[in-house]
Amino acid sequence: MAVYFFYGDEDFNIEKEIDKLKKGLDKNFLEMSFKTYDNPKFPDLISVLRSQPLMFGKMLVVIKCLDYFTKTFDDKQIKEIESALENNNENLDIVFVAELPRDGGKKLDSRKKIFKILSKYNAKECASIPSYKTAELEDWVKREAKAKSLKINPDAVTSLIIQVGNNLRQLDGELEKLKLMCYPDKVATKEMIKEICISNEDLFAFSDYLMLGEKDKALLEYRKLLEKKYPLEILSTLQTMLRRWIIIKAKSSELSPFELGKLTGQHEYVVKLSIQKLKKTNLKDLVAMKKNLTEAEYRIKSGQSFNVEDEVENAFLK
Repeated sequence: MAVYFFYGDEDFNIEKEIDKLKKGLDKNFLEMSFKTYDNPKFPDLISVLRSQPLMFGKMLVVIKCLDYFTKTFDDKQIKEIESALENNNENLDIVFVAELPRDGGKKLDSRKKIFKILSKYNAKECASIPSYKTAELEDWVKREAKAKSLKINPDAVTSLIIQVGNNLRQLDGELEKLKLMCYPDKVATKEMIKEICISNEDLFAFSDYLMLGEKDKALLEYRKLLEKKYPLEILSTLQTMLRRWIIIKAKSSELSPFELGKLTGQHEYVVKLSIQKLKKTNLKDLVAMKKNLTEAEYRIKSGQSFNVEDEVENAFLK
């Protein structure tokens, strides 16, 4: 058996670590040999840790445990957890995952007894790369591109980071699109990135029309975005951007672009553009739009609405 502890705010890297472990499971019995639990209560946690794999070989259990760092286990419970980890079945691998909110600036409390127990095993912090660490982000993009057998020009790497940001999952998705576009042996260029990768400028053109009340033009921009992204992806990306714009609008008079970049997880250049674009935008309008989008997203994900394009459109038109 092996115990792993992955924590941090870069969910993409956590997911990749789990995927590596899943490769060791029998694909024919994956539904029975791979289980995920969300912050199980103490009795259930102990039961999971003492699970006995059936006849399908190795078993992998993922335990989401972020809530454990806001509560306290008593000494007896801590000892029982330690014992269960030390004596669990040799065919059972256990992964504890503490996924922190992205760009929240939070850290796990290393003084907690549960942290000290879990960190004794295969612990790995999966932290996001700050947007101001451009060299580190560029190195990551180059490595991922090479792993995908994708050739990418240096200026294209810089352009991709400025356009997409420091979200590794989004960067990976754009690299996959570039790989398809470059097939069989072309090189990804700055021009290709501008053409196929959704950007802050795309969203600003869209949101500018919304803020001005020019909803017919906003719908045209939305249609353009649909050529690059699924509507729910557009909604999710715009939600992230709106959160950042709200912070920038509220704090731009107090903080420098560099400080705002650290706070929002964006390149300083992008923050400067945002400050200029948002000069005539009302903070209340940004907040109202975010509320509408949140409600639309809930209706879509809860199954109350099945026409995703219309639901997103209606949220913009309110």
